[in-house]
Amino acid sequence: MSARFAPAEALAALAAQPGAAPFRELFAHGTLSVEIYRPVGEDRQQAHARDEVYVVIAGSGDFICGGERRAFVAGELLFVPAGVAHRFEHFSDDFSTWVVFYGPQGGETA
Repeated sequence: MSARFAPAEALAALAAQPGAAPFRELFAHGTLSVEIYRPVGEDRQQAHARDEVYVVIAGSGDFICGGERRAFVAGELLFVPAGVAHRFEHFSDDFSTWVVFYGPQGGETA
C-alpha cells in the first residue's frame, strides 16, 4: 500500500469537511496517523496522548511547547512528546502543517 498527499489536495479535503474542524485525518496505518491542520485565528489544541511530528507546509509564527517559545517558518519539522502541552501562536493567515501521530498511547520510551 502506498499513499501520496499534496498540500493543495489535503487543504481542499479539509475545507470540504463538514463542521469546519481545523484538522482532518488523511491516512492511517497501524499506529501511524497523518493529518492536515490549519487553525484559524487561534490554536485551541490540548496535549495529545501519542508522540507527534509537525512538518510546517506554509506560514510562520511562534510555537510554544512545554513552556518554551520558538519562532517557526515553512519547511520546519517540530517534535512533541506525548502529553506535553503545545500550541501555535501569532501564526500567519496562510499557516498549515502536516501532523504525524505515531506510537503507543503515552508515547515511546527514550
